[in-house]
Amino acid sequence: MLDVRLAEQVSRAYGLGTGARLVGPVATGRLGRIWQLTTDLGCYAVKDFVVPVSVEDAERDAGYQDAVRRAGVPMPPVVRARSGAVLCDVEGPVRVYGWVDVQPSERRLDPAAVGQVVAAVHRVAVESDGPVDGWYVDPVGRTGWEELVARLEAAGAPFAGRLADLLPEMLEVESLLAPPGDVRMCHRDLWADNLLRRPSGDLVVLDWENCGAADPAHELALVLFEFGCGDAVRMRALYDAYAAAGGPARLAGPGDLTMLVAQTHHIARTGCERWLAATTDEQRTDNADWVAELLDDPVTTRTVDLVLSVVG
Repeated sequence: MLDVRLAEQVSRAYGLGTGARLVGPVATGRLGRIWQLTTDLGCYAVKDFVVPVSVEDAERDAGYQDAVRRAGVPMPPVVRARSGAVLCDVEGPVRVYGWVDVQPSERRLDPAAVGQVVAAVHRVAVESDGPVDGWYVDPVGRTGWEELVARLEAAGAPFAGRLADLLPEMLEVESLLAPPGDVRMCHRDLWADNLLRRPSGDLVVLDWENCGAADPAHELALVLFEFGCGDAVRMRALYDAYAAAGGPARLAGPGDLTMLVAQTHHIARTGCERWLAATTDEQRTDNADWVAELLDDPVTTRTVDLVLSVVG
């Protein structure tokens, strides 16, 4: 794993100059940690990983990022090593981006600005090289949820009762899941943690490592939920701005909310499994907070009806 003593090694591997200083981690996500590297040539974001990472996947997502950035989407540049590779082994795999200052995550960004940025991402049509991962399309299913709730109740999880109460609505909305139609490369993680405001007020899109095969309409529905905040006026402003900016996707029916439903349910399930596997109170609290994101703002058939009524 990365630490501050490895600053010069990272800088040499990527040709980033001298006087390297590594600070952090300045941010921690579910897949990795971000460190700030400063050298005589500038400031960079260095990411190391807490999960296995594939060289092939890193090269693929970097190529997509390059295409999207060339099209004008606001995002940090991918920095490649002297060898041309995206990943380098510095006591574990790391990758580097240009540094971008951002404000704290918030869902109530200007909806029109969000729509314009997402349209810019979707205007870049890049073919995907594989099927859509089940994380974005498959239900957890009745058996999976009921077995999980039973294990949580037996272990005394503080949120087990709330999850059990919500389960009928979760199963109802899972019945609406449908296969994607227009499959191409998408970001697939356009939550408020990754679409952020810069100090200047402009938006920037971060964290592209999960990009891959998806339907832009499914991703648009997720964005409408996340940044619409349950407000029909905000959703309509976002949708209209997206269309006016040349965004290609349109929502046609309940199946277009498949990514939103599947991803929120898989995130919650993962939080539950991690709570069960946790060995410290800190870990249990962290994962309970993760599950609470679903429980506090669940995606139900009422959500589906609201989104579809807004887009007409």
